[in-house]
Order: sequence, then structure tokens, then C-alpha cells
Amino acid sequence: MTASVEIVEVGPRDGLQSEPGVFPTAAKIEFIERLFDAGLRRIEVSSFVNPKKVPQMADAEAVLSGLRRREGVHFIGLVLNRRGYERAAAAGCNEIGMAVVASDTFNRRNQGVSTDESIAAWLEIAREANAAGLRPTITIGASFGCPFEGEVPVERVIDIARRVAEAGPYEIAFADTIGVGVPAQVAEVFGRAREALPGFRLRGHFHNTRNTGLANAYAAVEAGAVTLDASAGGIGGCPFAPAATGNIPTEDLVYLLERSGIATGVDLDRLLATGEWLQQTLGRTVPGMLLKAGNFPAAARAV
Repeated sequence: MTASVEIVEVGPRDGLQSEPGVFPTAAKIEFIERLFDAGLRRIEVSSFVNPKKVPQMADAEAVLSGLRRREGVHFIGLVLNRRGYERAAAAGCNEIGMAVVASDTFNRRNQGVSTDESIAAWLEIAREANAAGLRPTITIGASFGCPFEGEVPVERVIDIARRVAEAGPYEIAFADTIGVGVPAQVAEVFGRAREALPGFRLRGHFHNTRNTGLANAYAAVEAGAVTLDASAGGIGGCPFAPAATGNIPTEDLVYLLERSGIATGVDLDRLLATGEWLQQTLGRTVPGMLLKAGNFPAAARAV
């Protein structure tokens, strides 16, 4: 197993995109700044998609314009097509994250085109991003199951991974978009991916819909993942899939990894303070368990 794991914080995008109300732009900027202060260096700040479909992300450019630029920090913009890529690049994202879905039905519902069409768009976008000095990453959604087609064959997931790898991505992520995966399945997907794509950085994106998210994240690390996605407080979900509830909580993941001797570079007490701020700002409790139970051993929390 790796001695350290990099965490990609997805709360400002994946976490907020399913909220019933629109989070104010100034609050989004404060959220991202707090995450940075807690030690997170790759943050998914927004998505550059049709604002009519995801109104919570309509202020993507305004969020980027309000953020302070820092050396070594990657602000990730999620895109689904060329128009989104052009917006994200113009807004100042230095990492471009794109998603294709392993099931064709889900890809059409989420992106309006087939999986093959999304892969073709990715290959073009990734090559342009690389040429422009931007970091392109790709996520294969519904890698562990689809709400419309059911089980997704591992062979199909690995075939898609091989195809998207042709464009030279910085990283390939496998996403349990609806939270149906289990550790044995995760071990198989990541193990097969390591065999098929030697030398590629692999990343996991897990939702906790059926309470298997953290177990799946640890299984991914055991199987060779060097990066994991997580969302502060465990907020989030996919608005285009039924019952796709929140991401694994960043603070719970940091606790699990650090107590297991795997470094993350994240200040857990500052992260917990951010979670408390998030609850107050949203006006409700969030799913994260550590926010309820507290850190261990107990320590003074950062203000």
C-alpha cells in the first residue's frame, strides 16, 4: 500500500450541486478558502455545464474570479463537452475534469450523448488541455453499477479506461456514482486497471448511499489507488440518478487514513471546523459521522 494518499475535495461542486437552494457565491468562495486552509490542494470548485440543468453551478466564472491563486493549488472545473472546456479554461481552471459514464443509458441521461460520443469529445479536449499546459483528468462514472442498466461488466469499464487513456490523462478515476459497489468489486476493478494501464495514476470516487463508501475507499487504496475524492461533511449526490446520495465525508476519510498510517496532508481539526461552518451555513446537519462524534484523541478544534 501507498504511504500517502492525495485527496481531491469535491464538496464545492459535487457536494453543492444537489442542494435544494443555490449556495451564495461568496459562501462558495469562503468554503473553498477554508478547504485550502485545511491543507487540501486539489479542489473541484465548480462545473461548467448548462445552468438550466444545474442552477447551483451557474456562477462558475464568478467563483473562479473570486479565488486567490496559489502555487501548487489546482482548481478543478468539471466539463462534459467542448463548450464546458472552453469556459473552464477561460475562467482560469488549471485542472480540467471530465466524466464519461460506463453505461450508455446513464451517459445519455447525464450528458445527452452516447458513451462513445463522450469518449470522442474527451480525447479531443484532453489533447488540447495538455497542449495548453492544463492538467486533464477523466472519471468513468457508474463503474460499479448503473441505476438504469443494473450491473456494469468489468470488461466494459476497463475497455473504456483503455480508450480514454489514449489521450494521456494525468489521472483516471473510477466512480461509484450511485453507491452500489462493495470492496471485493472495487479490488477487482482497480486490480484489472493496474494490469491494463501500468504506470497510470488511479483515483477512486465513492458515494456512501448504501454505507459502503469508506470501506470501498480503503479497498481502492489497498488495490493501488493514489488519490481519493471526498466531500466535506459528506454532502452531495448526482441529480440525474435516483437515490444517489452523498459522497464519502472528507473528514471521515482523513480520520480513517491517518489512523491507518496513511498520510493525507490535511489538518483534520481545521477540516472539522469547516464542517461545522458548513452546517451553520446550510442551516442543517450534514451526513459526516466525525462531526457528530468528534476527533480522537480529542484535541482543541481550530477556529
